[in-house]
Amino acid sequence: MKKNLALLLAFFLTASCVIMAEPAFSSADAAENTWVSAAPMHKARENLGVTAVNGKIYAIGGDTLSGPWTYSMGFSGATAGGVVGTNEEYDPATNTWTFKTPMLTPRTGFAIASYENKIYCIGGATNHDIYTGPTLTAVNEVYDLATDMWETKSLMPTATWLIPANAINGKIYLIDWGGKVYVYDIAADSWSTKSTAPTPSAAGHVSAVVNGKIHFIGGLSPSCDSQLHQIYDPSTDNWTYASSPPNSVGNAVGQGAATATTGELALRRIYVLGQQGNLKQDEPKGSNRIYSPQDDSWTFGVNVPTDRINFGAAVVNDIVYVVGGGIATSWFVGTFGPSAVNERYTPVGYGTPDPAYVLENTPPKISVLSLANETYNNSTVLLSYAVDKPVNWTGYSLDGGETVTVAGNTTIGGLANGVHNVTVYAKDMFGNEGASETVSFTVEVPFPATWVVAPIALVAVVSVGFIVYFRKRKR
Repeated sequence: MKKNLALLLAFFLTASCVIMAEPAFSSADAAENTWVSAAPMHKARENLGVTAVNGKIYAIGGDTLSGPWTYSMGFSGATAGGVVGTNEEYDPATNTWTFKTPMLTPRTGFAIASYENKIYCIGGATNHDIYTGPTLTAVNEVYDLATDMWETKSLMPTATWLIPANAINGKIYLIDWGGKVYVYDIAADSWSTKSTAPTPSAAGHVSAVVNGKIHFIGGLSPSCDSQLHQIYDPSTDNWTYASSPPNSVGNAVGQGAATATTGELALRRIYVLGQQGNLKQDEPKGSNRIYSPQDDSWTFGVNVPTDRINFGAAVVNDIVYVVGGGIATSWFVGTFGPSAVNERYTPVGYGTPDPAYVLENTPPKISVLSLANETYNNSTVLLSYAVDKPVNWTGYSLDGGETVTVAGNTTIGGLANGVHNVTVYAKDMFGNEGASETVSFTVEVPFPATWVVAPIALVAVVSVGFIVYFRKRKR
C-alpha cells in the first residue's frame, strides 16, 4: 500500500513538472509571415543593445526611463529610472533568459556588434537627462562569452550615441548621423575613418549587412521624412544609392532596428522594423519593411505586434527576434515606459534556402566523363569532366600524387601498364572546393609487332650463319 502511494505521488509530481515547464519553440511549426510572443526579458529596457552569437541572443544595457509623454516633446514631466548595464542571454531553444555579467560602464543608445564569440559595445550615453541631454561617452568594451567577462579596448575617436554597428572581416563599422564611417580594427585595437556617406541622415537610422555590404537606411530628418537607403562597400570604400523603403506620408524609418536573414533557412532579406510618425496620432505602428537585395525591391510584412520604439533586433536560425524598447499608452498624450517584450517573426518562405546562399555555400559537384573502371590499351588517356556550377580553378591527382592544375579537359600520358586512379578537384569563387569520385582504371599496352618479329628474324639470320660456317669448316 505504501509503495503504491509513493509511486502514485511520484507520478503526480512528474506530471506537474511537465505541465508547469515552459514550452520551447519549434521553427518547423511556425507559419510564414507571422509573429508570436516569446519569454520576456527579466528587466524591461529601451535603447538597449541586442545581438546574436552562437544561436543565442544577448540584450545588454539600455535605460529604464518612464513618465508622462506628449507627441511633440517626448518626455514632458518628471521621469523615473536611469541607465543600466544589465546583460541577459536568451536561449531560443529553451525560451529562457539568464543573467550574465553586467557591462563595466552602464550605457544607453550604444553601438553593438559581435565577432568571433565576443560582443563589442561602443559609445552611447552614461546618463539620459531629459532637460540637459545625454552624457555621451567614447568607451569601447568587449564581452567574452567564453569567460563571461568584460574588457576595455581603445576609445572611439568621437563620443556619440544612437548609431548602428556592423562587423565584417575582423573590423567593426559604425556610421554616425552625418554619414561619417568609423572603423575599429579588432586585431590591432585601433581606429580609422573611411569615406563619408553622400547624404547625411539624422537620429534613428538603422543598418544591416548583406553580401559584405552595409545598408544604411532611414533616420529622422527635421521633417521626419528621411527615406534614405545608401550602401557602403568596405572592400572598395565606395557608396551607392538603393531604392528607398516604402512609406506613407509622414512615416519615416527611425527609432527601430534592422537585421538580415542569412538565406540558410529563409530568403536572404533585410528586415527594417519600426517607424516614427510625423503628423499622425498614435504612431508608431510597428512597421515591418522587407528589402530584397537581389532585385532592389521592397515589400511589407506583418507589423510588429507591440507598438514600441528604441528596441533591438537579432536573427537566430533565420528567425527574427525583436526585444525590449519603449511603450507609450498613447503616442499623442500618455505615459511612457520601458518594455521587456520579446516577439519572434517567421519570415516569408521560411524553410526554403535562398538560391544565392546555396550557390555560395555548396561545394562544386564534379563528374568524370571519359574514364571508367575499364582496361585501356593505350598509355595516354583522355580526362574529361563536368562541373555543376561556375568555378575558377580545376585540377586532378593521379595515383594520389600532387594535384596538377588544368584549364579544362586534358590528356594524361606516359601511363605504365597496371592499375591507376584519378580524382578531379574544383574550387568556386567563394572558396568552396569539391572533389569527384576517385575513378580506377587499368592500362594494358601490348608489345608492338615489330618488337616480336625482329628477334625471330635475328635468330634465323644467326642460325643460317652458323650453318654456313660449319659447312665451310668441313671442307
